[in-house]
Amino acid sequence: MFENARILLVDDTPENLDILSAILEDLGCQLLVATSGERALELATRRLPDLVLLDVMMPDMNGFEVCTRLKADLATTEIPIVFVTARTEDISQGFQVGGADYITKPINADEVRARVKYQLERQGMLAELKSFNRELEAKVRERTAELTIANRQLREEINERRYMQDRLNYLATHDFVTRLHNRNALESHVSELLARTQLHSINAAFLLIDIDRFRIVNESCGCIAGDELLRQFADSITGLLARNDFFARLGGDKFAVVTHCEEADKGVALAQLIQRHLEQFTFQWEDKQFKLAASIACVPITRELVSYDQIMLAADEVIYVAKQEARGSIRTYDQANQRSSLHRDSINWASRLIDALHNNLFRTYFQLIEYLPASRAEDIPKIRLEILLRLWSPQQERIVPPGDFIGPAERLHLIPELDKWVINHSLQLLAQYPRLFDHIELVSINLSALSMRESLFADYVVGKIQQHGIPPHKICFEITETAAIVNMDTARHFMQTLRDQGCHFALDDFGSGFASYAYLHQLIFDKIKIDGIFVRDMDTDQAHYAMVKSIIEMAKSLDKEVIAEFVETPEVAQLLRELGVSWGQGYFHHRPEELNYQALQRCLASSYGLTATD
Repeated sequence: MFENARILLVDDTPENLDILSAILEDLGCQLLVATSGERALELATRRLPDLVLLDVMMPDMNGFEVCTRLKADLATTEIPIVFVTARTEDISQGFQVGGADYITKPINADEVRARVKYQLERQGMLAELKSFNRELEAKVRERTAELTIANRQLREEINERRYMQDRLNYLATHDFVTRLHNRNALESHVSELLARTQLHSINAAFLLIDIDRFRIVNESCGCIAGDELLRQFADSITGLLARNDFFARLGGDKFAVVTHCEEADKGVALAQLIQRHLEQFTFQWEDKQFKLAASIACVPITRELVSYDQIMLAADEVIYVAKQEARGSIRTYDQANQRSSLHRDSINWASRLIDALHNNLFRTYFQLIEYLPASRAEDIPKIRLEILLRLWSPQQERIVPPGDFIGPAERLHLIPELDKWVINHSLQLLAQYPRLFDHIELVSINLSALSMRESLFADYVVGKIQQHGIPPHKICFEITETAAIVNMDTARHFMQTLRDQGCHFALDDFGSGFASYAYLHQLIFDKIKIDGIFVRDMDTDQAHYAMVKSIIEMAKSLDKEVIAEFVETPEVAQLLRELGVSWGQGYFHHRPEELNYQALQRCLASSYGLTATD
C-alpha cells in the first residue's frame, strides 16, 4: 500500500533509528536516515520524502529548528512532520512550529504504525486531489466541443473532488483518535461565539475537562489502551450533551465543552452530570479495570473575555486551583476567585499578569551591592546595584512581591515577557540619568533560563542596549535556575552573543540548584552569587559557614568573582570580608527601594559621598 512512500527518520541516536526502521519495515516504505539536523535538511531537500519522523533533542540543531526551516522552504513546506519526544512540554511547541503530530517515547510500535499510516494516507489523498485538479482542467479544455459527454464525466469528477475536499476539511478540524473536534476547530468556534457575545446577549459556558490519572492507563497498559480509553470517554460524554453543545479534544487527556445556557447554572449542572456519569464508568483493558475521574473547570463566556486565549488561560488557572484542592472536583471561575486567598492569589494570574503588562503596573526597584575590600587601603567607592521586579496591585493598593507572581508567570510561559519589560524599562530609566550612571560600575538584571530558549531574545537585548545608549560592560545578567537550561548549545549561543557585546553573566543562587556546578563548566559565567540560604546564618551555623567557604575556594580556583546574598548582620559581613568575598548584598547594606533619580542620588550621596554633579 505504501511501497512508493519515502519516510525520513531523523535521530542522533542510532539505536532509536534501528527501532523505528524495524517497526516500519513491514509497511514496505523506502526509509531514509539522518543522524543530525543538517543531514536531515539536505536529504529532505534532495529526496523530498512523504513524511519526516523527527527527534526533538539533537546536539547540533534541535527538532524545532529543523521543522521551522523545512516549513520555510517552498520545496519542503508541505511535508508532514511528526515529532518523536519523551517530553510532554515539547508537544505544544512542536505544533507551534508546524508539526503535524507527535509520537511519545518510549516508542510504542503500534502507535508509530498507526500515526505513520494516518499521515501517509492523508498525503496520498492530498496528492490525489492535486492530480484530480490537474486532470479536471485539462479535460475541460479538451472536451469543450463534446459538452454532452463531458458534462456527465465532469459531474462525476467534481463530486469526487468535493468528497476529497470534505474529507480533508474533516481531517483538519477533527481529532483522529476520538473523532471529536480538535483544538483548531474549538478556537474557531469560541472566537466566533465571543464576537457574537459582544453584539448580543448570549449565555454560554466553557468547560475544561482534565482526566485524572490518565497516565496510569497509558504507562501500565500502553498507548493503544490509552487511545481506546480516550475514544470510550469521548463516546460516553457525547451522549450527555445537547445537539448544539460543542465537544472537542484539546490534546493529551484534556477536553473542552462549549454549552449554551438557558439557565444561569447550566454549565455547572452539566459538569455535575459528567461527574456522576464518570462514577459509573469503568474502563476495561484485558484483565485490568480502571475507574475514571476528572477535574472540571467552568468559565462563563462573558463580554469581559474577548479572546480564545483569555478563556483558555482562565480555565487553566481554575483547573490548577481545583487540582491543588482535590482531584476529581468541579470548580467555577467565581469559586476559584473566592478561594484565591487560600492559594496566595493563584487564581486569575493569567489575566492579572497580561493586564499588568498592558497597563504598565510593574515597578523596578533596586538594591545596592556593597563592596567588601580586604583592607581599608582598598576602601574606594565602587558602586553596583541589582534591579528587582515588583508588581503594583491597584485593587489592593499594595506592592506584590515577586515570590507571589514569578511562579505563575513561569507556569503560564509569560516570564520572557516580564524579562523583556524589566530590561527595556531599566535601561530606559538609567539612560535618563547619565551623570549618576557614570558613577555606577555594574547593574545586575535577573534573567530566567526560560527566556534564553527564545531564538530572538539575544537580538532583543542587544537592540535595547543600543537603543538606550547603555555601555554593555556595565550590564550583568543573573541567570536564575528556576527552570533547567535544556539546550546547552542555545544557552551558550545566547550568552556568547551578549558577551561579545561586553555584557557580564552571573550564576544566581549558587549552591542550591541541582545543576549549578555543571553550568559553571559548560557556560561562560564570570560571577557567582552564593545562595542566601547559606549566607544568612553562616555566623551561627557551622555547616553553612563551611559551605560558603568551599564555594569561595572553588570560585577562586576557577577565577570567578563572588557575590554573597542575604547579608543581614555586621557579623556575617565581617566573616565574608575575612574569607575574601568582594561583594555583599542584603538588608545590612541596603533595603530595596523604587528605582528613580531621587533614590539613586540619595544612596550615592549617603553611602559614598557622591552627588549628581560629582
